[in-house]
Amino acid sequence: MRTVRQFLSGDVIIQLVVRLGLLALLVTWTFIVIRPFVPILAWSGVLAVAFYPAFNWLAKLLGGRPKTAAVILTIVNLAVVVGPATWLGLSAVEGVRQLAGELTAGNLAIPSPPEQVKEWRIVGPKLYEFWGRASSNVRAVLREVAPYLKPLAGTMLTLAGSAGVGTLKFLLSVLIAGFLFPYGPQLVSGGRRLLSLIVHEQSEHLLDLAGATIRAVSQGVIGVAVVQALLAGIGFKMAGIPSAGLLAFAVMLLTIVQIGAAIVLFPVIIWIWMDKDFTTALLLTLFLTAVGILDNILKPLVMGRGLTTPTIVIFIGVIGGTLAHGIVGLFIGPIVLSVAWELIAAWMREDRSQPAPN
Repeated sequence: MRTVRQFLSGDVIIQLVVRLGLLALLVTWTFIVIRPFVPILAWSGVLAVAFYPAFNWLAKLLGGRPKTAAVILTIVNLAVVVGPATWLGLSAVEGVRQLAGELTAGNLAIPSPPEQVKEWRIVGPKLYEFWGRASSNVRAVLREVAPYLKPLAGTMLTLAGSAGVGTLKFLLSVLIAGFLFPYGPQLVSGGRRLLSLIVHEQSEHLLDLAGATIRAVSQGVIGVAVVQALLAGIGFKMAGIPSAGLLAFAVMLLTIVQIGAAIVLFPVIIWIWMDKDFTTALLLTLFLTAVGILDNILKPLVMGRGLTTPTIVIFIGVIGGTLAHGIVGLFIGPIVLSVAWELIAAWMREDRSQPAPN
């Protein structure tokens, strides 16, 4: 069997190497130029895919005016980002800075139990004693590990410092998504042609699967988590909870990684009953309990299909995305990894289902 060198002359090989080198240089240089915009463009694409059904419905309602529908939907999305989401983000940033300051100073500790806990019937004295011992023990442990936690404070301050840039990226992403809405069919057609060059037989199926996964994660996981965090933050503010924004941010994170908000809500409810009168405590407890079970109600309604992506994949996406791209990466990471997981799984299932050649 003759080699490629026997088919090609020396000049042809040199020209081929030069062309491939120039192509590689062009691709690398292009990636370097657009790399700062990759998170923005990725989040814009996610928003466009997630809200396209709403855009399509609004365009039909307006009598086939896609540009008007895109403007209205963009204004609504901007109002959400500029209003509640910005409040949640700024409150969380302030809480992170305060926590980082306590880590740096070595003052981080669990507060001692209030005296009124003793007055609770049946469980009061035992709970007070247990809480006091836990507070003392944890305080001692924190004093021991405080020097090792100081580097973590630097990382937390870095993330908090990027919050302003993250907010600007969110605004740009919403605006770019607004421009993408009217061109949805053309973009889908272009994506289908590009995907057909890689996997010709499965291009249609994989493209539909990618779109379904983006909607499932963005609406059923991240969207529900954001709504739950905003409502929890409102409840925390009404209750006068210290670091309400940071706790609401923790609710969002725990909901995204499928752990649930009960870890945060349960201690807050206990604090409310210690600090508020009966009527106020009862109303806030009912409100926060409803917030806690909200994800169990909304997820089946907004997710068109069951999410099969393992929790560990979403968790890694949250951590890796945040470390790589800051606040925006917190939302992009789990979506990108979920899409990659679903596509690879579908690809492998398709390959196994095909009969082996004789």
